[in-house]
Amino acid sequence: MPSANQFTMTTTTGDQKDNLLKKTPYQRLISKDGRSLIRGHAPGHRDKWRAALQDMWGTWLGLRWRWVVLAFCSSFILHWFLFAVLWYLLARVNGDLDVLDHDAPPPGHVLCVKHVTGFTAAFSFALETQLTIGYGTMYPNSDCPIAISLLALQMLLGLMLETFITGAFVAKFSRPQKRCVGILFSPQAVVCEVKGQRCLMFRVTNLLPVSLVDVSVTGILYEERDDHTLHQTAVEFTTDNLGSRPCPLFVSPLTYFYPLTSSSALHNVIKPSSPSRFELVVFLSASKDSTGCDYNKRTSYLPDEIEHGRCFVKSTPQPGKDRNKNARIDYFDTQPCPLMQDQVEVQMNQTGNDQH
Repeated sequence: MPSANQFTMTTTTGDQKDNLLKKTPYQRLISKDGRSLIRGHAPGHRDKWRAALQDMWGTWLGLRWRWVVLAFCSSFILHWFLFAVLWYLLARVNGDLDVLDHDAPPPGHVLCVKHVTGFTAAFSFALETQLTIGYGTMYPNSDCPIAISLLALQMLLGLMLETFITGAFVAKFSRPQKRCVGILFSPQAVVCEVKGQRCLMFRVTNLLPVSLVDVSVTGILYEERDDHTLHQTAVEFTTDNLGSRPCPLFVSPLTYFYPLTSSSALHNVIKPSSPSRFELVVFLSASKDSTGCDYNKRTSYLPDEIEHGRCFVKSTPQPGKDRNKNARIDYFDTQPCPLMQDQVEVQMNQTGNDQH
């Protein structure tokens, strides 16, 4: 009985090849909106949870907003519930629950917390202790040292919890990735002729109401080889005549290109007939002119997201208030741009057929 590898080698029909490719789709590394789809593989669930607990801050910042809001609400509720149980146990042990009238306790009995007559009252007192600056009908008795100690413990732990939650929210709001929602890459890259040279091009535009400077772009080509290894190749994109230097001003749109010369690393990979399985990941970094804050954005292009024989439509930058809401659509529109080399090959083939 032939093995799986032998079966793959002897398959020759186009339908069977398509079926085999569908069974092993390429796993994207970076989504179109820049999210990393790579996940670490811990040896087991216990080690995975241990690593998450050792880096609680990083784990928190990596959570989605729905889980952050859930953790925010649940942490405070659990905190109030825990101390409600402690206040209730204190009232039970001290005998305060057996006192019918807290305004007139029995002689010699010292109430720890006045008017805590059940668990609901204890939960209300824990909530009031954490969220208010003064007490109403329920208040701790200064003659009960245990109540004062428990009160100080709840306030300290509550302040620590509030500090952590507030700092985490500020950190998530100020992440460079979240500041870059207005920086948009073209959904497709194109291959066209630029001054007689075939180039791989993509376009990026800035729709943010801020001025960005020192824009630099780098690219990495991740290619899956026959031995199932992932090979990385650096791709140096340029814009206009700046070379590898950063662009001093982000004047939208910026068009970056990479010459596909015969000696370039992508010359044979980018060809439409190439069977290569690859992903081109593009990284953009810039800084805000007024504050110097970093802005980072990334995207990726798969082989079916690279259009051959097309180029971007020329567009005029619209800075400031004159910027159109549909500007990003205009910036990323493409038009046919025949490749000269392909036309020469077609003409040579036609000439050869006429001679025969």
